[in-house]
Amino acid sequence: MQRLKTRPQFQAVLAGGTVARTAHFALHRAALDAQPASAQASSGPGSVRPQALFVVDDVWMGAMVPKRWARRAVTRNTIKRQIHAVSAEYEPRLPAAAHLVRLRAGFDRGRFISATSDLLKRAVRAELEQLFTRAAAKPGGPT
Repeated sequence: MQRLKTRPQFQAVLAGGTVARTAHFALHRAALDAQPASAQASSGPGSVRPQALFVVDDVWMGAMVPKRWARRAVTRNTIKRQIHAVSAEYEPRLPAAAHLVRLRAGFDRGRFISATSDLLKRAVRAELEQLFTRAAAKPGGPT
């Protein structure tokens, strides 16, 4: 499994469409031949051809956890670790495409007082498993 690293990769996957949603997460998927509109003209100084966003034909995964929904860095990092751990378990069931898990709502701070409590980790993991189960059931492109 490859990880999304560059801003154009994240933007291309977000443009691809949503495959599955849960209360707190959304999973976006894009075909590996996706090119950003800016890369179609050129991909660098003096470049003639656009640079490929996804060089390897594999499952690509990224995690987007905005500060808006998880204020503490330790919470954001915990959620990202859970995303990458669960996605590694579901990798054989996912198509060779670029995927991005986006946190789209915050977890209740009244219920999850600690930034890295076991209760929060279990809740995040359960919801991510639900998200990837739904995504694995849709083998095609984005809906």
